[in-house]
Amino acid sequence: MAHAQMFDDDDPVLARFRTLALGYPDAQEKVSHGRPAFFTKKIFAYFGGTEKHVTGQMEQHPHAVLLLLDPEDAEVMLERDDTFVPMYLGPTGWIGIDIDDLPDAELRELLTDSYRSTAPRTLARLVEAEADSQS
Repeated sequence: MAHAQMFDDDDPVLARFRTLALGYPDAQEKVSHGRPAFFTKKIFAYFGGTEKHVTGQMEQHPHAVLLLLDPEDAEVMLERDDTFVPMYLGPTGWIGIDIDDLPDAELRELLTDSYRSTAPRTLARLVEAEADSQS
């Protein structure tokens, strides 16, 4: 059964995020479980997420991204007020970050980390080489 679309394709926050996410080598977009997902061989980011509180209440985060960061980085990030553990993906190390007020440079850095953790080595090396040349 297909999931209902859970995003507005004309959302300017999605447009901003889409531009950044599709700027990585071989990055593509598909809709997965009703949300935009960005991938090479594996998904490195989702746009939008849901947080399930201990009370059972579900909170939608329509302007969030879900990323797979290094476990130590994820632990540090989860101390921030703009982050959450997303339903379903949280137990496998994914975190959610509300991006309305997140500067592009910080968002790009977080996306790069998630991309590197999921992309094939040859693509990850391209991003590392680009980062090294900008340092």
